[in-house]
Parts: sequence; C-alpha cells; structure tokens
Amino acid sequence: MEAALQSLLHALALPEYGLSTVFVVAFVSATLLPLGSEPAVFGLVKLNAHLLWPAIGVATLGNTLGGMTSWWLGRAAHNALDRWRDSPTHAHALRWLERMGPKACVLSFLPLVGDPLCAVAGWLRLPALPCAGWMAVGKFARYVTMTTALLWLWPQPA
Repeated sequence: MEAALQSLLHALALPEYGLSTVFVVAFVSATLLPLGSEPAVFGLVKLNAHLLWPAIGVATLGNTLGGMTSWWLGRAAHNALDRWRDSPTHAHALRWLERMGPKACVLSFLPLVGDPLCAVAGWLRLPALPCAGWMAVGKFARYVTMTTALLWLWPQPA
C-alpha cells in the first residue's frame, strides 16, 4: 500500500502530470469544498523549479474556473429561489457586494470568505466576464505571493 502511494505521488510530481494535478486541486479548492491549492503549487515548483510560471498560470486558471463554477451555482440557486419567492431579500453584505459590483470578486482569494463571495456574485447576477477577470487578478496575485513566500522560506538546495 505504501509503495503504491509513493508511486502515485511520484507520478503526480512529474511535469506531465503535475500541472494537471495542480489544475484539478486549484479548481476544486475554489469551490465551497475546504481544500487549499497552494501546497500543490509549491510542491510542484519545489520539485520542478522550471515550472514556476506554468504552475502559477495553471493554478490561476483552475482556481478562476472553480470560482466561476461557484458563481454559476450562486446564480442558479438565485434563479431557483426566485421561482418560489416574489421578492428576494438582501442582507447588508449583499448590498455591499451589489454596490461594489464585479470588482469585489478580486477578494475571491481570501480564505473562508473568497469562495462564498463568488457564489454570492452569481446570486446577485453580477456580469460573468468582469467577475472572472477580477477573480483571475486576485487569484494570480495570491499564487505569486504564496509561491514566492514559500520558496523564500524553503529555497532550492544549492
């Protein structure tokens, strides 16, 4: 069992599998499931330093698409709820998000609130393309910052 796990981990670290693994982990972690993608990005870059920018790009794409999945689910939930209710109610946070518009999606990188924020943006029917753009900006900045910080803390051996 341990040998099989080692073999699987070794295969996932290979560049041809590593980027697809980073994409899947980043995608899933941007949904409402509690999962962090930074360790996958850091692990791949630590084992394959030449994949720094491809890993950050793939993680940004996967995380943004996962955020847009949450956006779509929020929009679908709103549409479904509107069929049963005449007038939707908005809490203080919803009014703030409506006031901020798609720019608020730049905060999608934040732990705990970022992923639900994407769903609420969809719920409010904020425009998809601007939301995706702002999500991508925030998520790209997070991956660059986190990966750089981790590489600084644990530099490549000489």
